[in-house]
Amino acid sequence: MPFFSKEKKQNQNKASAEQVFLGEDFDVRYKWLKQSFNQCSDITVYELAANKTRCGIVYVQEMVDETLFDEQVLSYIVSKDFASSHKELIHNLLELKLISSISSNLLTDMQKAVELVLDGNILIFIEGDPRMLAFPLKKFEKRAISEPANENVIRGPREAFVEDIHTNLTLIRRKIKSPTLKMEQQLLGKLTKTKVVIGYMEGICKEELIEEVRQRIGRIQMDGVLGSSYIEENIDDFPLSPFPQSQKTERPDVVAAALLEGRVVIFVDGTPIPLIVPVTFTMFLQSPEDYYQRYIFANFVRWLRMPFLVISLLFPSFYIAVTTFHPVMIPSDLLLSVAAARDLVPFPAMVEALMMELTFEALREAGLRVPKAIGQAISILGALVIGQAAVQAGIVSAPMVIIVSFTGIASFIVPYFDLGFSLRLLRFPIMILSGTFGMFGLMIGCLLIYVHLVHLRSFGMPYLTPIAPLRVSDLKDNFLRAPWWLMKRRPSFVGTKDPNRSNLKYPFTEENED
Repeated sequence: MPFFSKEKKQNQNKASAEQVFLGEDFDVRYKWLKQSFNQCSDITVYELAANKTRCGIVYVQEMVDETLFDEQVLSYIVSKDFASSHKELIHNLLELKLISSISSNLLTDMQKAVELVLDGNILIFIEGDPRMLAFPLKKFEKRAISEPANENVIRGPREAFVEDIHTNLTLIRRKIKSPTLKMEQQLLGKLTKTKVVIGYMEGICKEELIEEVRQRIGRIQMDGVLGSSYIEENIDDFPLSPFPQSQKTERPDVVAAALLEGRVVIFVDGTPIPLIVPVTFTMFLQSPEDYYQRYIFANFVRWLRMPFLVISLLFPSFYIAVTTFHPVMIPSDLLLSVAAARDLVPFPAMVEALMMELTFEALREAGLRVPKAIGQAISILGALVIGQAAVQAGIVSAPMVIIVSFTGIASFIVPYFDLGFSLRLLRFPIMILSGTFGMFGLMIGCLLIYVHLVHLRSFGMPYLTPIAPLRVSDLKDNFLRAPWWLMKRRPSFVGTKDPNRSNLKYPFTEENED
């Protein structure tokens, strides 16, 4: 019992320490703010004598619109005589007699005042009144909306999120014009005070999912949150898994579609990549382009991705196993050709493949880190020059160069970078298993991956849904994309409140059009 009393007392002291009230004494508040922003050259703290009334003004330079403040706020203060009543100034500003387009926050907590100043507000306090006013005259430099850098489409919208969270929320509001779209804001990071917004559709999204997202985000205790990846690692069900358990996208239309399906989206200020939860494995095989063209073409491309996904993961391992342990599986003419190419190579197939794969990954990384103007040239020329030189020097065989190159091309067909990276990472242990145990090692590696995928969860939802467990009604938008008139219901595995999303029928009639 004494332990709980002590803990309760500590919590009360902690809560009281977060709030600072200094009353109406102007000098005390002014000195406290001066001390709080000591050695902060970008923060302006000064005193203004306006008609016998002492006013204190605090703001961060380059984060506020100083011109608007000088013309419409400061000029109002110095032009009026408030000597008869110190509270008259605060009262007039609070009643918005100053200007109707500027709202204000009234507060007495000094700690809250500091947070508002650092968030881009202008703080005003006067002598004889404990209340303070914070004007949100923010003026940030931000990047303009541009085309997506990675998720490009031919027929769909060409706009992407930016680093400013308010711009990102506006992009979603433009697509979903409904008051049921809810945006809940939290502040994460003891020092950064990063804005994090949880978006969901009321009446569609399951309450249990919303509450689970709130709780997981609320448990994050860090000094700073600088991006969505900080949150991702702390809310995943299996943080050590190589497979992504939340979908990251830079496209507003993808986020809007996820919201309409009953999922939750997490926006983080300062990053153009929100998180979508929960997710399934097949979501990472679907491109936004699939929904902007006829379903026949979309299905062809989706089916094309399936074998190339397997190739990007298993092709080098299969080649290693066959050439090392099972040459009888290769046709005689092809076997002679491969044997002739490998005649002068001093390394076994596994070492040869590992060397080429690591070189290919190094070239890929180098192409990403150097300036864009020469990045693509480095990747292409590096692969050609190094591959040709390695073959001529007898370090690697020509078939291995072809295998690695084809595998690299196959990995680019995976629509989402996170899944592609997971496959590239898993390729190496499977290659080692294949080089050690042959086809048996290859099958063991595939079995381990499958068992892991079956065990994986995303916010409690099975990762391989609707395949395992099987939900036949939800297979209409997974490996195939059914026509819109067949996708009348939202995915049931998400657990939405409102399962119906359309009443389309085929063939269309006048009754359906009405």
